[in-house]
Amino acid sequence: MTVDADDTGSPPRHPVNHPGTAALLVDDAGRYLLHLRDAHKPIWRPGHWTLLGGGTEPGETCDQGIARELREEARLHVPGLVPFATVETLDPAGTLVDEVLVYLGTLNRPAHEIPLYEGIQLRWTHAAETAHMLMDPGTAAVIAAHRAGPRTRRDTNGRVPTVRVREPGTHREGNVVGAHLVLIEDGAVLLGHRHPDSAYAPSTWHVPAGQREPGESTLSCVVREAAEETGLIIDESDLTLVHTVDLLEPGSAVPRVQLFFTASRRRGTPAVLKPDRCTEWRFWPLAALPEPTVDHTRAALDAIARGTAYTAMGWD
Repeated sequence: MTVDADDTGSPPRHPVNHPGTAALLVDDAGRYLLHLRDAHKPIWRPGHWTLLGGGTEPGETCDQGIARELREEARLHVPGLVPFATVETLDPAGTLVDEVLVYLGTLNRPAHEIPLYEGIQLRWTHAAETAHMLMDPGTAAVIAAHRAGPRTRRDTNGRVPTVRVREPGTHREGNVVGAHLVLIEDGAVLLGHRHPDSAYAPSTWHVPAGQREPGESTLSCVVREAAEETGLIIDESDLTLVHTVDLLEPGSAVPRVQLFFTASRRRGTPAVLKPDRCTEWRFWPLAALPEPTVDHTRAALDAIARGTAYTAMGWD
């Protein structure tokens, strides 16, 4: 498997002094062990969710490197690790700048029982939840490859598949688009209380929302998220854009455009359809929002009440 839209064979290479290693650890529930890296350090992918692992040292094999990294980072010994895929990272010009051999293994141990000596947090995560997380592109691609074919495969030369990702060019800045539903009735807005173990904004209040998926319009995203999260049926023609939040979150290099829509009509009653993400839905007075409410959602609701169409956050 190669993830590269304009793959034309082996890319040109910058010298890669020591290949990296990573561990794709999966539990019996099909969840992946993800590692949140420090946000404000001069390291690879600061503030991103990645896999445990790191570079090999001089004279060290990849097998030795991944064993050492797991031991140093989390005091883990995972027997039976096998190579699964090689992740190649290309610069905007298509030149190879980094390669990581990803090992596949099984681990069944609560994340809170694993000591962490590097980074911020370890978390068992379902693949669907990664859409709401700031993911390392290589990690996201490897998870997608594993979901497509969970068994290790090798070619006739004994090589594992290559997963190829490309860094965005500095001249074209990528943005994540978030779609939000603002359902107001009698001066109160519908908010959901996020589950304490939610990958995004745990134990906070938030409107029905989600990130736009590939090939999906923002209006379609609002309709889909409303139906999936609350059971409410809304027609795209009944949606109106009422606010935009231009957001740069702390520690992130990826801007987020958060679009808020009201609905003139809806069918159904709000229900908890994803209890692992949201524990309840409740209407709250706009003048008395609960604590804590997601920061950009609170800012948007306050601005909507004032009739303001645009808010910039995090750009100072």
